[in-house]
Amino acid sequence: MFTINFQSSVPVYRQIYDDVVRLVSLGILKPDTKLPPVRVLASELGVNPNTVSKAYKMLETDGITYSTVGRGSFVSDKLSQTDAIKMQEIKKLEEAVNTAYKKGLTKKDMLEVVNKICEKGKNND
Repeated sequence: MFTINFQSSVPVYRQIYDDVVRLVSLGILKPDTKLPPVRVLASELGVNPNTVSKAYKMLETDGITYSTVGRGSFVSDKLSQTDAIKMQEIKKLEEAVNTAYKKGLTKKDMLEVVNKICEKGKNND
């Protein structure tokens, strides 16, 4: 269910976070579905339990999951598939913008590209 690419520049906790969001957006993880316990998932993935715990904390902070003391973490019913898809796309956009910025594109350059894309989309509606 969860896949980790250890050669990726994306931190492992972020990959776990993204996998949960992806699975929610695809409807595979439904509201109130119990996530694997931290230690179990860490063992399955071959990562430190603190890494899984960090991903779970981020998921809870973002309202994607909730936890119950002694029972574990569950998928929230507050997040629709549409919201999950939007969150996933926003994260991709953030990564692309950060990469572009590091490669020398200015805010002005990026806004021009975004405006052109939005205008094309507006004309196609």
